[in-house]
Amino acid sequence: MTDTTAFDWRSFLLRWSGEWADSLSDDETRSEDDEAARQARWLGFPPASEERIAAMEARLGRRMPPSYREFLKVSDGWRHAGGFVWLLAGTEDAHWHNNESGLAGLDEDELDEEELDEVRREAGIWRRGLQLDVESDVTHVLLDPEDVDEDGEWAVHTWASWRAAPPERQANFLAFMRDMYREFHSLRAHQSEEEEPVFANDTTRELDAQVEEARLEALRGGWERAAAALDEANAYGRPRAVGLGDQIRRLLGRTGIDFDALVTDRQYAPELLPPLVAEHAAHSYPDDSTLTFPLRGADDDLVSLAHATLEQVRNGTYRYTAAGPFGEAVERARELARRGDTDGAWRTLISALPLWEPLGPDHLAPLGWVADPVLGPLLTPERGRELLSTPRGGQTGEAPGPAAGLDPSGLAWLAEPEPGGNRTSYRFVLVEGVEPEELPDRLTDGSGTVLTEPMTFWEARDRSRHGQRVFSSYDDRALMAVGRAGRGWSFAFDGDDPASFDLRRFVSPAAASSAGTRAVVVWSGLRTRHREPFFHLSVARDGVEEFAFTYADGEVRSRGEIPQALDPSGFFGNLEDSAEVERSLLEALTGEFGAHLPRHAIVNGRLHTFATRSWTRPPRNGETYTVVVMD
Repeated sequence: MTDTTAFDWRSFLLRWSGEWADSLSDDETRSEDDEAARQARWLGFPPASEERIAAMEARLGRRMPPSYREFLKVSDGWRHAGGFVWLLAGTEDAHWHNNESGLAGLDEDELDEEELDEVRREAGIWRRGLQLDVESDVTHVLLDPEDVDEDGEWAVHTWASWRAAPPERQANFLAFMRDMYREFHSLRAHQSEEEEPVFANDTTRELDAQVEEARLEALRGGWERAAAALDEANAYGRPRAVGLGDQIRRLLGRTGIDFDALVTDRQYAPELLPPLVAEHAAHSYPDDSTLTFPLRGADDDLVSLAHATLEQVRNGTYRYTAAGPFGEAVERARELARRGDTDGAWRTLISALPLWEPLGPDHLAPLGWVADPVLGPLLTPERGRELLSTPRGGQTGEAPGPAAGLDPSGLAWLAEPEPGGNRTSYRFVLVEGVEPEELPDRLTDGSGTVLTEPMTFWEARDRSRHGQRVFSSYDDRALMAVGRAGRGWSFAFDGDDPASFDLRRFVSPAAASSAGTRAVVVWSGLRTRHREPFFHLSVARDGVEEFAFTYADGEVRSRGEIPQALDPSGFFGNLEDSAEVERSLLEALTGEFGAHLPRHAIVNGRLHTFATRSWTRPPRNGETYTVVVMD
């Protein structure tokens, strides 16, 4: 609740009038009234007496809302309310709109019920509103006598023909006039960037000092206070406010960020161009002409750099670098992230953040890393807030507590259904005591297979199928991402829905991948034909299978001496909840082997990939199979 009757209207309007008068150049075209207002340094009119206000209320049949009444007592009307209302009504000119504009009309046949209710609410203001605009650039200002708060204040609705939006609402007349004062400032500030005289006064100096304090507060970790101060300064059109505020907004996960003029400043371009073009690359624009607007004013070399960076982001080769100890931490974090340890990578970045050095006074945080194909997936809104809350850039403050890790421990998360409730399918190989780079030698036929550059599963799948014309039902080579699976283990993981699970032809890769060590193979999903669940586990050591079991078609088939903790009879006796059975079995596997799979890296990150040998043997004599050839 705001006591609008206690507001000092006279001081506010005198400041506005003086700033308006000082902002005019000597050769600017003005009407006689405007010239008189300039000389008088007063945009208003003589105050309205209580008798004039009472006569107005008698004519209109309603008592006016408090803030409008208090305004009239200081000035009976107003010139130049913002940039598009040239004369605002006083006691004589205010009148009921009564749909004078014709904007209350609507075609009810073309709207559904929900849309119809909303449009009817908007249309009502044109019939009942009190019109305050007298002269304007096709802009209406209406007080709403049916939108009244507990203080008796009427909401104000403004609408402009050139603004493709419903009427904007302010809570009361005081809020409307403050908004118009900010609009006046914003328009003059942007105009003075190219023209003389420079728009400067006590208000602009106070706001510019506020921007500088917000910058320091952001570096101390007080990003919420800084963001609020920058938003206020931006409403007044103050330079620096957008560029600084956009850095905060980008780390919070907001889109549509262009960093204002900072992005075309060579001092800051190395950090701000990459996230700008990364957002562009994430959208399917028909061409790159949409980059023209954020790059306005850039020289040809900077435009060329932007397009080169865009190409790197698109093909996954952009690599973020930074100076000093923080730059060294970036390299360590990339190594961790590309092997699946995204939580460790994040902790590495955050631990080094106090040592980060800004590129200049308007640089609030490292940002180029969000465009890095390996590091970018580390960012979440929660982590963005943690980064922004961490003191850096030579400033001190209270460091925040660490954000929770994104990866659950163990393997049980694989049993969680996909969005929409569908059961997930997956297969993975765990190999003990080897690095992820060694897995292709163990899971392929030794034909010199190498890992791809880090990429998402979708990217890897598209690349692997590009140009493929022949598809065989017995050639089941898994496209697998690799990384570390906890202390002492590496993993190869495939989350694609299996083309088939043929128990007769299935060949576990456990034995072949376990030379000189131990390997675990798990395959779980739904059989394509009847969508029935299946689950396979096999464990091998030194090239020899130790034990295995497969649940399929309602039966368990097992080999070898299975540890009691993994005995399938303890899991598949009751299949009323197959997801819970799967979860329990994955928890048992975690306990038995101590390995885990990094969910965030697998689902959202970019990992190295390769294609294994087929998990299905070739057909024997008399066995049939299908081959599809695409023309």
